Amino acid sequence: MPKERKNKRNWSDYVTKHSFALDLEEGVFTWDNPRKIAESLKKSAEASIRQKGTSFQSAMSMLNFYINRAGKKLKPDRKKILKQAKIELRKLFNW
Repeated sequence: MPKERKNKRNWSDYVTKHSFALDLEEGVFTWDNPRKIAESLKKSAEASIRQKGTSFQSAMSMLNFYINRAGKKLKPDRKKILKQAKIELRKLFNW
C-alpha cells in the first residue's frame, strides 16, 4: 500500500477512496428503499469490468463492507434497511 495509509485505523477509508471494485451511485447506502439500494448495487456490479468474482459477489461484498465498516456506529434502523437490501439483492440475482 502507498504511504498514504498511515495506520490500521485508516484502512477502510483508504479502501473506500482507492478501491477499483465498483463505481457506486452517490449516497447509495443512505437511501431508505432496500430494493433501490439492491438495484443500484446490481447495476454497478454488472457494469464493472474490474471485479474479481461474479456480479452478485461484488455487489454483496460492497454491501457487507459498508455494514462492517460502520460497525457499532450503524443505527439499528439503518442496519435493518441494509440487511433487507441483502435479501433484495439475493432476489435480484436469483441467488
